[in-house]
Amino acid sequence: MTMALAIGLMSGTSADGVTAALVDIRGRGVRVLRCETYPYAPALRRRVLEAPGLSAAGLSRLNFELGEAFGRAARRVGRGRRARVIGSHGQTVWHGPEDDPANTLQIAEPCVIAELAGVPVAADFRTRDMAAGGQGAPLVPAFEEFLFAAGPLRCLQNIGGIGNVSVTGRGRLWTAFDTGPGNSLMDEAARQATAGRLHMDQDGRLARQGRPDELLVELFLKDPFFARRPPKSLDKGSFGAAFLRRRFGRITRARLPQVLATLNLFTARSIADAYRRFILPRHRIREVLVSGGGALNPVLMGHLVRLLAPLPVKTTAACGLPVMAKEAAAFAWLGLRALQGRSNNCPQATGARGRRILGKVVPA
Repeated sequence: MTMALAIGLMSGTSADGVTAALVDIRGRGVRVLRCETYPYAPALRRRVLEAPGLSAAGLSRLNFELGEAFGRAARRVGRGRRARVIGSHGQTVWHGPEDDPANTLQIAEPCVIAELAGVPVAADFRTRDMAAGGQGAPLVPAFEEFLFAAGPLRCLQNIGGIGNVSVTGRGRLWTAFDTGPGNSLMDEAARQATAGRLHMDQDGRLARQGRPDELLVELFLKDPFFARRPPKSLDKGSFGAAFLRRRFGRITRARLPQVLATLNLFTARSIADAYRRFILPRHRIREVLVSGGGALNPVLMGHLVRLLAPLPVKTTAACGLPVMAKEAAAFAWLGLRALQGRSNNCPQATGARGRRILGKVVPA
């Protein structure tokens, strides 16, 4: 069976850095050989978080700086192994599927990545799906369909900056959509309360010290997004710094444990409520497999186990896919499909008019 080595590059809404995965793809098998996250330098991370407000000149410069960061990450994770292609998600600056016209922008110049890594690069995956009438997100369900469609019905829940779920099994992907906030609100609250000294609540330690405000969670869940039927997708701006200021005011260090406990429960409830509203009435789910940074938060996982009982809740590590590697591995696969000229979107997830080849390919 022919082996194809591919590298996937991903930077999510939390803008922690570049996650890079070296992936061995054979037939319908995918094996992650190496996966590392290379943090952004503090000044670069600050500009990434401020990117929606940058001038055209500032955004252009950031595009090339991120291209360099992504290219270095590809070289480091490859460590001398010759990949056929690099699939780069880039860094999302704006995602507006409900705008008129719908539009999206991811940066990290692929020409710079190709020049540094000496490998063809496929990037800018969302735009073709949007041009075909889709939301441009989520993109990972096409990869999940490839991996898991032959098995039993599962919910594949990713909890990165934003939460998204795919229902896959019995020969196909049935539905996929963004469930709501993932880690983005919790990360932003930690930054606000500590003037940037903390970027996350490591292992949920602070949230464990607080008590969630359940009335506030119920209020948050009245946001119109949660009642909208799939397909649907979010930009982190929907649940970000402005949301926190509006709902909590100034978050002090003393208030942080209670705020984090409340946001943990909110994230878990948004996931469980989405299942009960859009998934469980239609599908007999065997189990839930969680990936992304949220899978490493025991407080959040504890809420999910309780709220989704009796459904078993595990992580993708149970299937041999490291929780922090799934999205980067997905972009390695998306990049390989683009290079091969094969469709790599999932219309059931995005609402696109049909199968398309996503990604613009830059030769080595």
